[in-house]
Amino acid sequence: MRLNAYLARAGVASRRAADELIKAGRVTVNGQPGQLNTFVERGDRVEVDGKPVAAQRLTYVLLHKPAGTVTTARDPQGRPTVVDLVDLPERVVPVGRLDVDTTGALLLTNDGPLAHQLAHPRYGVEKLYEVEVEGRPDDAALRALAEGVELEDGLTAPAQVRRLGASRIELTLHEGRNRQVKRMCDAVGHPVRRLHRSRYAGLMLEGLEPGAWRELEPSEVELLRSWPMRGPGR
Repeated sequence: MRLNAYLARAGVASRRAADELIKAGRVTVNGQPGQLNTFVERGDRVEVDGKPVAAQRLTYVLLHKPAGTVTTARDPQGRPTVVDLVDLPERVVPVGRLDVDTTGALLLTNDGPLAHQLAHPRYGVEKLYEVEVEGRPDDAALRALAEGVELEDGLTAPAQVRRLGASRIELTLHEGRNRQVKRMCDAVGHPVRRLHRSRYAGLMLEGLEPGAWRELEPSEVELLRSWPMRGPGR
């Protein structure tokens, strides 16, 4: 495992911050200064500022994100973060982002490679949203959402759309653009009033109240690992 990833797994710092520790000469491997290209093997002794560190167990958490929390590990403005809600000895970070006012399913983990795969657009991880919008979208608006709408960063991919009520729709995406649902609804003339993600990569929120979380079952972790092989529509 590369040294910066090892330090992230140990809960010392993010990979980027770990790179700075390494460059500052604060990290040693078997008594020798670590380098950015150093790999850690089983049995190696890693120390930061002279104190030994060890990689944590891989941890996977499903959180029902409440409104008012930010999807970061720390917030300069002092707002509550999703990481604050998860009480575990392991350091986990969110996979992707939800806006501060958006609620719903959020995955947190310290499995960096899997998090990278799930966040990569090429794998088309499924995300199901329940959306309350302004006005009453007609069939033409729903058809536009399903077929693709033109945004400033290009045409959106086909999506699944289902009407839940006069001003409520269900939208299933396989893309991960920034604020995509809100921008799509704006584009068809129906700004979002409330947004809730009810499913992420097959993970549902049954039994989880807002702010509550649980660790995933081994079978659910295997489901996540299968996404890169399945891709959208497989």
